[in-house]
Amino acid sequence: MTASPKPKAADLRAAVRDHYAARARDVLSGAPTSCCSGPSSCAGGAKDPITRDLYDSIETGGLPPDALAASLGCGNPTALAELRPGERVLDLGSGGGIDVLLSARRVGPEGFAYGLDMTDEMLALAERNRAAAGAENVEFLKGTIEEIPLPDGAVDVIVSNCVVNLSTDKARVLREAFRVLSPGGRFAVSDIVVRGALPPAVRASMAAWAGCVAGALEEREYLRLLREAGFEDAEVRVTRTFGRDDLLEAAGAAAAPAPEDLLAGWDPSRGTLVSAFVRARKPGRA
Repeated sequence: MTASPKPKAADLRAAVRDHYAARARDVLSGAPTSCCSGPSSCAGGAKDPITRDLYDSIETGGLPPDALAASLGCGNPTALAELRPGERVLDLGSGGGIDVLLSARRVGPEGFAYGLDMTDEMLALAERNRAAAGAENVEFLKGTIEEIPLPDGAVDVIVSNCVVNLSTDKARVLREAFRVLSPGGRFAVSDIVVRGALPPAVRASMAAWAGCVAGALEEREYLRLLREAGFEDAEVRVTRTFGRDDLLEAAGAAAAPAPEDLLAGWDPSRGTLVSAFVRARKPGRA
């Protein structure tokens, strides 16, 4: 079977925006959601292989239920980033705001947490969650992760949760992240990463791209792009590994061709998909 041509960047961005706008509308209307395969339960037992069991109840206690319901990530970057009181944090692709609110707690009233998202519906949901949480050290910004609307050196830590893989220009994302970090600042994101190679049909699937799969970087490419952006001490630490059934579910029933055809001929010994904690540091002293 010959794979379809890779969708154009503008079409992919529109597909991602539409996908996450729909998820935000679901939460705003009371319908449960998941990141990559349509309706399911994000809070308390999600079946989605990528989004399930990312946060414990102690950590999320006191957060607005809609912040957890709109959690569309693949990890828990705020826990892994070792945030400290007084730090300034930026969450790339902040969605409903759960990682921003968790970051705001960790950095305390003397710190600050920004959330950046391109989707109006997600920003509306995040602002509602901020108000419900009573978080004063939080601001949500509209924009893209390829062009961050903050000045140079504005933050000490960048977190993100299953978002960098959605960009069609990841080198630019990483350059922007480097720019807005202060000297000694930390890049600490959870993301979907490929070890080896994915089937061409998955790479060409717009639905799989919007669902956190098709746009994932290969591990060595991720590290190379971080180094080229100027980062040092870059590393990828695997937190979950996904098998064939997981990938079929994550690709989503809306994928074309059908999910089972996406992985036709897939050999897991040659390449697989993982959730990973990706971190690096901007040179200099904090």
